[in-house]
Amino acid sequence: MIEISRLLALLVGFSLALMCSSAVIAQDDKTKDDAAGSVEQEATKTVELADGALTLEVPDKWMGVDPKFNMIEAEFSIAAEEGDEQKGRLTIMAAGGSAEANIDRWAGQFSQPDGGSVKDSMTVEETEVAGFTTHMVDLSGSYADREGGPTSPPVMRENFRMLAAVIETDQWGSYFIKFYGGAETVEANREAFHAMVKSLTVK
Repeated sequence: MIEISRLLALLVGFSLALMCSSAVIAQDDKTKDDAAGSVEQEATKTVELADGALTLEVPDKWMGVDPKFNMIEAEFSIAAEEGDEQKGRLTIMAAGGSAEANIDRWAGQFSQPDGGSVKDSMTVEETEVAGFTTHMVDLSGSYADREGGPTSPPVMRENFRMLAAVIETDQWGSYFIKFYGGAETVEANREAFHAMVKSLTVK
């Protein structure tokens, strides 16, 4: 009887050891998964606006380029996705005019292949970023691209899309952020665009 009791005790102890070992392995796997998740987070770089009073976190893979116009504080080129011929372009600038007037102007740069209303298909959402009223815009269609400036003749770009944000600040006026390009390119960077807008920080 004594030998049987010892054998049962050994078996119970062995089972408990296995359970503890499994728990440790599971915890280690979770730690590895958590570490892997942190590595997968997209690298960003900081962009300063309003003489350093405001900052945004922009994906590191977006290439900074010299702005085409003096009014633009920062400009980025986004690599085209497969199926798109044109690179994406993102501009950040402070300007006058109401949010509604500028959104209407952007909508006027697009047309629908079926002749339908661009305003009926676009979405405009009002939210708050860093305490500022912000208008998030999403529109698509054929885009009249004026690469050489507002007075240059338009080049029609089919299957284009624009994501934009109007951030109405108290001290620095309204900031306009526009990201446009081929539909596939814009969609592939849509979440990154929204994350960038939400990263706005006041120093």
